[in-house]
Amino acid sequence: MNDPADTTDTTRGAAAPQVLRSAAWFGDSEDPTGGRLRAFSHRSRMRQLGYLPEEHLGKPVIAVLNTWSDINPCHMHLRERAEQVKRGVWQAGGFPLEFPVSTLSETFQKPTPMLYRNLLAMETEELLRSYPVDGAVLMGGCDKTVPALLMGAASAGLPALVVPSGPMLRGNYRGRALGSGTDLWAYWDEYRAGRIGECELSQVECGLARSPGHCMTMGTASTMTAAAEALGMALPGSSSIPAVDSGHHRMASASGARAVELVRERLTPDRIMTREAFEDAAATVLALGGSTNALIHLVAMAGRLGVPFSLEDFDEIGRRVPVLADVRPVGAALMEDFHYAGGLPALLRQLAEVPGALHPDRTTVTGAPFSSYYAAAETHDPQVIRTPQDPVSSEGGVAVLHGNLAPGGAVIKHLAAAPELLTHTGPAVVFDSYQELQRTIDDPALGITEDSVLVLRGAGPLGGPGMPEYGMLPIPAHLLERGVKDLVRISDARMSGTSYGTCVLHVAPESHAGGPLALVRTGDLVTLDVPARLLQLEVAAEELERRRAAWQPPEPRFERGYGALYSEHITQADQGCDFDFLARQGNNPAPDPS
Repeated sequence: MNDPADTTDTTRGAAAPQVLRSAAWFGDSEDPTGGRLRAFSHRSRMRQLGYLPEEHLGKPVIAVLNTWSDINPCHMHLRERAEQVKRGVWQAGGFPLEFPVSTLSETFQKPTPMLYRNLLAMETEELLRSYPVDGAVLMGGCDKTVPALLMGAASAGLPALVVPSGPMLRGNYRGRALGSGTDLWAYWDEYRAGRIGECELSQVECGLARSPGHCMTMGTASTMTAAAEALGMALPGSSSIPAVDSGHHRMASASGARAVELVRERLTPDRIMTREAFEDAAATVLALGGSTNALIHLVAMAGRLGVPFSLEDFDEIGRRVPVLADVRPVGAALMEDFHYAGGLPALLRQLAEVPGALHPDRTTVTGAPFSSYYAAAETHDPQVIRTPQDPVSSEGGVAVLHGNLAPGGAVIKHLAAAPELLTHTGPAVVFDSYQELQRTIDDPALGITEDSVLVLRGAGPLGGPGMPEYGMLPIPAHLLERGVKDLVRISDARMSGTSYGTCVLHVAPESHAGGPLALVRTGDLVTLDVPARLLQLEVAAEELERRRAAWQPPEPRFERGYGALYSEHITQADQGCDFDFLARQGNNPAPDPS
């Protein structure tokens, strides 16, 4: 990609020092004093770190943002993988600096890493803004990490690309392939129903997660790394490479090398993540049968760039985009199968056959148009990656609902739901907290039947706090024993992308903010009509007004610390759950390094 304003010295293979942002810290490499005391000091400190001037002066400095930690199994290999990224940076004539940033471990962080997504986004933005770096490699994959890194990089405005952490190997139990999350819920219900015992459950526990990497189902991690690739912010084919495959090493090195060229080409995230890119990412998520969490994250990411993108855009795209990936929880295969069937490039090539589904000419981090990601791709297993003529479903796997119970919208992954429940009216059974739900769900005195509609409130962005993945409400044990496997469940929570069932999620506004969910009472009739995109509380408007007048907002949960900052500034699910002061456009001045 040639920029007529580029002053790159191609004879030396490095950008002229004066065009590099990092040069403001180190001064003119041709002048030992740099003309400034601080430049002299900065160069001295680089020598203290053991670096010779010729190693870094005049070269693009690439920040390698690494979300590795001892408590994040999805990223446990990224300490090693960062070395391959650095190798690529060096080979391309750049200078890498690795920065440890917050690790958001979906498995262990409570109440939910969603509470801290914006914290990592802030850290990413401010780190890139305040240090002498010219570009970045963003290393992550676990659910909230990729959107957080991309949100921060978008706000920072420096050239950047993503190195996806990659899915783990498939699980195994008595010769059956297991999918993390999806099979965890399924076998746990089998245990609760008494159909398997402690011995079998222990074997499942040992076989579910067998290697580094994120969930090998089409959960939120696989969905968001695929979305990063579809946005054009990761190298083609990178998102589905298994974490332990040697191809992952090579991709990491290639990404490091490409980051150096991004700096030389001045190719920044705002030129890549355009409205067209977000439309393509949404179409990709829907064609994958991907996680409902993607709707929150993509809306938030678009907001950082001032790109208009809403839940309604998702629903409109979903009505014309088929599901082409036969991957759990919507389908049968796992991410290894998907990768070796051709990965995202193969799926994109099939999706490109749907009129208007993709924008082939937009820019990507490769410098080539988006069509180059998939033009030469081949499908090696047509059962895993389907054609538009033989789809898993003729329309996308996620629907957006509205009605008097969700004036700001709600979402449902209807392809993972029982078809007979997609049009249903039943009496509500209301739980005011997840703790109450856990404590009482198996009590027969609640009178829960297969016609009931389970309603959980107090689990949204404010109420959760952080909107935990409580939305796959458990089915009472006495119904599981009778063979009932699904109920209509409604909440202001999220659910794991590996989950399934007739679960209406992200109800906005949430109950803690005074949304209509706060007004539902046990016994009220609730209507779910997915074809009509309707979520309706069958209570007269006058009665709802009486209930609203009597409603009292909950006491604030946090009195200090990050939780207080979060509570004062978090937006609702339909707005991406970003902080209002981060989502708005405006100047965030670069520091003066002098």
